[in-house]
Amino acid sequence: MTHRIVIVGGGAGGLELATRLGKTLGKRGTARVMLVDANLTHIWKPLLHEVAAGSLNSSEDELNYVAQAKWNHFEFQLGRMSGLDRAQKKIQLAATYDENGLELVPAREVAYDSLVISVGSTTNDFGTQGAAQHCLFLDTRKQAERFHQQLLNHYLRAHAGQSDAVQQISVAIVGAGATGVELAAELHNAAHELAAYGLDRILPENMHITLIEAGPRVLPALPERIGGPVHKTLEKLGVKVLTNAAVSEVTADALITASGQEIKASLKVWAAGIRAPGFLKDIDGLETNRINQLQVLPTLQTTRDENIFAFGDCAACPQPGTDRNVPPRAQAAHQQASLLAKSLKLRIEGKPLPTYKYTDYGSLISLSRFSAVGNLMGNLTGSVMLEGWLARMFYVSLYRMHQVALYGPFRTAMLMLGSRIGRGTEPRLKLH
Repeated sequence: MTHRIVIVGGGAGGLELATRLGKTLGKRGTARVMLVDANLTHIWKPLLHEVAAGSLNSSEDELNYVAQAKWNHFEFQLGRMSGLDRAQKKIQLAATYDENGLELVPAREVAYDSLVISVGSTTNDFGTQGAAQHCLFLDTRKQAERFHQQLLNHYLRAHAGQSDAVQQISVAIVGAGATGVELAAELHNAAHELAAYGLDRILPENMHITLIEAGPRVLPALPERIGGPVHKTLEKLGVKVLTNAAVSEVTADALITASGQEIKASLKVWAAGIRAPGFLKDIDGLETNRINQLQVLPTLQTTRDENIFAFGDCAACPQPGTDRNVPPRAQAAHQQASLLAKSLKLRIEGKPLPTYKYTDYGSLISLSRFSAVGNLMGNLTGSVMLEGWLARMFYVSLYRMHQVALYGPFRTAMLMLGSRIGRGTEPRLKLH
């Protein structure tokens, strides 16, 4: 019987793995490869802050799973994983409903021989009072679009108003990691673009952006020599940066810090911390940690079941020689997908599996069109600091590398050409 590989989660890592396996094992009939996701389309998660600000039109950069499956010899199933039966080697998928509440796809079971879980992560609000009710999150395309719509609504209301009073908008972003920092810069750019298109009742200087970080500095996961220049650039752009300010409560119109400081905001975004989806917690006896991540061995197999693999943000993968896990970053998911493409082939052949070792190639942070900063790490060069135009080019190339993994070099080149041609015929900001 043909070996059945089921991959749950079509994020950057899961989709790259399904594409690679489809092109090799699926095309040759060595294995039956299936991708399961709760959505019909994929968008690269590091771009969601651009969707939120309106500088990226998500409908143009999304990839359709059904089409990708056809082109790359794997199957696609629409559904959200709701349970696991390790004894029977089956996963349960919940029913999918349309916008009117009618059942679109029924609940069902899918059998596997090798199961790969790559469901990513969601924002962790740490149980902060009022955060879930009053903050917007940027975990999905739908959430990013919701933020963009609310931002646009503020400008449209101000534009239609008859009053000559000064119109203002205040945005508070909790968490000065990569998402928070990049969103703050992208919103500053959006304020200028909206005014340039005539929505100028709210002037750029009247968009008040506050970035709130519980720790002592911005970009706490990256070296200080990156965080320092980024902090200065943000302040130069007019972003108010508060460090050592843990948010203890969120109300309908403000955030309150542990020290009692009240930060008024009409739009509130929570971009601090991650956790794996709640359904993974001890699922059918698998070992998980306090943020619901599946504990895995260096082979990326779960600690209690050799037939189940996990990688990306939803996996707690140890880093040999340290007491830390592999950081939840896109480059780690990309590296793990490459390893698993080889591992699953070896598993079918009955050969021993390789182990994963994380390689840090550096970090890049984009501050919209204003700047970019980062470091590249390599065996020959050590760590090289990048700023400005060169850093921006490297930042853009990360997305192009993701596209090459999914589409191949020729189609990616065509997409780049189409994007270049379209730039002169479309507004620079999504205005609807």
